[in-house]
Amino acid sequence: MNDPIKSILVVGGGTAGWMAAAALAKVLGDGCAIRLVESEEIGTVGVGEATVPHLSLFNRLLEIDEAEFVRQTQGTFKLGIQFNDWSRPGESYIHGFGTIGHDIAMQPFHQFWLKARKLGFADDIGAYSLNTLAASHGRFMTSASDAPANSPLANIAYAYHFDAGLYARYLRGYAEKRGVQRTEGKIAHTVLRPDDGFVESVVLESGERLQADLFIDCSGFRGLLIEQTLHAGYEDWTHWLPCDRALAVACEKVGPPTPYTRSTARKAGWQWRIPLQHRTGNGYVYASAHLSDDEAAASLLANLDGKALGDPRPLRFVTGRRKRSWSRNVVALGLASGFMEPLESTSIFMIQSGISRLLSLFPRRDCSQVLQDRFNRESAWEAERIRDFLILHYHVNQREGDPFWQQCREMAIPDSLRENIALFHDTGSFFRDGNEMFGLVSWVQVMLGQGIMPERYHTLVDQMPEQDLRHFMQSVRNVVESCVEAMPPHEAFIARHCAA
Repeated sequence: MNDPIKSILVVGGGTAGWMAAAALAKVLGDGCAIRLVESEEIGTVGVGEATVPHLSLFNRLLEIDEAEFVRQTQGTFKLGIQFNDWSRPGESYIHGFGTIGHDIAMQPFHQFWLKARKLGFADDIGAYSLNTLAASHGRFMTSASDAPANSPLANIAYAYHFDAGLYARYLRGYAEKRGVQRTEGKIAHTVLRPDDGFVESVVLESGERLQADLFIDCSGFRGLLIEQTLHAGYEDWTHWLPCDRALAVACEKVGPPTPYTRSTARKAGWQWRIPLQHRTGNGYVYASAHLSDDEAAASLLANLDGKALGDPRPLRFVTGRRKRSWSRNVVALGLASGFMEPLESTSIFMIQSGISRLLSLFPRRDCSQVLQDRFNRESAWEAERIRDFLILHYHVNQREGDPFWQQCREMAIPDSLRENIALFHDTGSFFRDGNEMFGLVSWVQVMLGQGIMPERYHTLVDQMPEQDLRHFMQSVRNVVESCVEAMPPHEAFIARHCAA
């Protein structure tokens, strides 16, 4: 019964492969031999990566020094995402991390804001969020250890932008120092065990055979093991998220880096902008049914901050998820397990979450079916919750004249999302489903930003007299503004603490 995993082979490098190798090496130590096989010829996806605050937990697990990590990856900091022209052309909002105001008597701040707005003395919801206001003013700092516990400066939520290639290189160095062996080569074919269909080994083009007890498939969209070998199946979500292509290109840095990612709606999709220390990452995610590749490239290149540093690199994808991310002795992570377009920077989070889930359900050599089933059920649930949040951005729009946006507005949506929209539209309420990635503050900001204004506020808000409400709203705004004034410019913070 005690038959532990003694060897693991990670198939594919890039962000997913080296994140997995680094985490497994840190947690398993010398008790398990870990090898990663990748090919320099195949390369990786992306010219820049944007993340969410959860990555700090991963860094903490690896005991990574933040300043060194940001320096080595040419990174910058991220307080949220700015959405331009999504509701309609000319309108903009920021989905900021962290909190908005502060809650009272079990009621979230935005419920008081809704009443104040109806009475005519509320500013934009972003005026009460440290992250949103700091982002729009180009300011940033990490949490202040000497700030009072109830100060917004005591607990600042932030994420990172970094060069994807440099991040993979950084994690490779970390992993190799902890015993991970790297093998250069392309996999020619896979050998299955005849008795149970488990993967026994992979054979490289050179003829070398690599065996392992457990295989981590990080081979990207191909799903070399999970799909091409084990035929796990794929659930296609393009009827809800119709973008199926992207072009990515870096451009010269122009001006100080913004402490936020920018997403700008275009004719048949949207354009991203990710500022790094040495350059800016850009891309156009679009639906090929509504826009040609040449049109997309022309639009992308015409809307760069600076000179392009190369030709746009094309990507083709099918949004959705693998029906089974764990099959037999193969666990798929990253693009091999499915694809969520980068609208809310969920890609690295899902890699991190998959690694955490695997460590929580780490198997013995027999890879118990019970563990597989729980892993796959939790993976599916997580992907579906993220899917709904992404669909929300597209579906709730008032853009006129573009067939793509009309299609998104008129399409049928999942019942789970329809119920969330109806509940928020009624009384501004939202209930987080378990530990889903995006919580109340995220849903509130996007629904308000996309133009969903609740018909009424929660009845308990009326327990606060109007004069007290006026004072409360103004005091929150004053505190947020004073905190933002105390924060240094984003570029100055980087120059002082973690410039490359």
